[in-house]
Amino acid sequence: MAQILLVEDEDKVASFIKKGLNEHHYQVDVATDGIDGLTRVLQNRYDLLILDVMLPIINGIDLCRQIRQKQPQLPILMLSALGTIDDKVNGLHAGADDYLLKPFHFNELLARIEALLRRGNIADEINHVLTFSDLKLNTWDKTAERAGTKITLTAKEYILLELFLRNPNKLLSREYITEKVWDINFDTGTNMVDVYVNYLRNKVQKNFSTKLIHTVIGMGYILKEQ
Repeated sequence: MAQILLVEDEDKVASFIKKGLNEHHYQVDVATDGIDGLTRVLQNRYDLLILDVMLPIINGIDLCRQIRQKQPQLPILMLSALGTIDDKVNGLHAGADDYLLKPFHFNELLARIEALLRRGNIADEINHVLTFSDLKLNTWDKTAERAGTKITLTAKEYILLELFLRNPNKLLSREYITEKVWDINFDTGTNMVDVYVNYLRNKVQKNFSTKLIHTVIGMGYILKEQ
């Protein structure tokens, strides 16, 4: 499941894009200004960035340059109402991989995203296996193992484990896990996260002396070695 960051300050445009991409099973975070966008890119792992040119605080061109210095392999799709050749050239020179003119049809946006992700997947062939300590997760065939012992996972357990492996040594709050795994951005009032973390923990840590998934009381969970 691809993780996409959308940096767009127009609420209607952002809602339209996020809703459409969610329906196509993409996970989408939204930032509404350049600072928020830069912070999210530095703190999280994304498979693709959708970046508007006209942004508050840091404009899209400058933001693209800064992100490209930090993450040279991150696919970036730039959106803009500015459609001259010079505008497109400036965007591409700043480090964008593609440039889409507003207004656009959603199907064209989707096709551009899929093309960039395919290109990224080719470059990502060498690291399609996520590892931490002796724990491995193959994102191609959705298999997991620890120290050579296969681990059978349900769909939600797989998504949860992938989330931990993409964020090693980072504290993940229950709210963050709920949003990423269940696509719910509010408190359900249940212990759903705790239950599934325990399911996963039992499978990943059973018969192993080294524990990897740790509880931080009152705050959430973290994948780390003891």
